[in-house]
Amino acid sequence: MKWLIASDIHGSAFYCRKLLEVYTRENADRILLLGDILYHGPRNDLPRECDPKAVSAMLNEYTNEILCVRGNCDAEVDQLMLNFPVLADYAIITEGNRMIFATHGHLFDEKKLPPLKKGDILLCGHTHVPACNEHEDYVYMNPGSVSIPKQNSWHGYMTLENGKFCWVDFEGDVKKEITW
Repeated sequence: MKWLIASDIHGSAFYCRKLLEVYTRENADRILLLGDILYHGPRNDLPRECDPKAVSAMLNEYTNEILCVRGNCDAEVDQLMLNFPVLADYAIITEGNRMIFATHGHLFDEKKLPPLKKGDILLCGHTHVPACNEHEDYVYMNPGSVSIPKQNSWHGYMTLENGKFCWVDFEGDVKKEITW
């Protein structure tokens, strides 16, 4: 199975459209969204083509292909607009003998860990900065932000297939690859 992993759309119809184009281009089986889907939040500038209604309509076309966790900017009112669950604080995915603990990053992160076993992966969004940090007992990964990248990073996403994680920008340039 091939996953397309993305975070922090923040209501940008422009970047949501790009993400869904990439989903088709990558021939992925599922989309994992790590939160902050419709609202940009008070600390962020308005993203390009901010249109939460359009974003919800686009994503709703992929309802049966999306697994999503709640971000700090997501609320119950957002769930009324989206046809797939968005209010879970985390999701568990297995990849081989590893557990991937997928969460937004505002409740669990590198400083406040969920229960992890040696070799597990903590997959978060929230910071808007792509990352892959190997710790003694776990690996922290972040796809960065779809619409509002920070710290001179790029607009992009990750893929996961057969134990291989790739960080990719919307032009299709692979920025980093890791195989576990």
